[in-house]
Amino acid sequence: MRHWSVDVRRLKNDPDALAVWELENAVNFGIRDGKIKRQDLLEYWDMLDLDPYKKKFLSLILSL
Repeated sequence: MRHWSVDVRRLKNDPDALAVWELENAVNFGIRDGKIKRQDLLEYWDMLDLDPYKKKFLSLILSL
């Protein structure tokens, strides 16, 4: 994924930060090819900075 405001090469040094950044972009902006894995959302749920309405909707779907 190429993003104009983030140096993804620096994020690759920290796999958790990269995963969180990718999930946030996928949920908030729809920037992703394919589906988001439920396991990934659950693993990084507490670290995600999501739109509050989207986060509440996702929590209902994921049954959190």
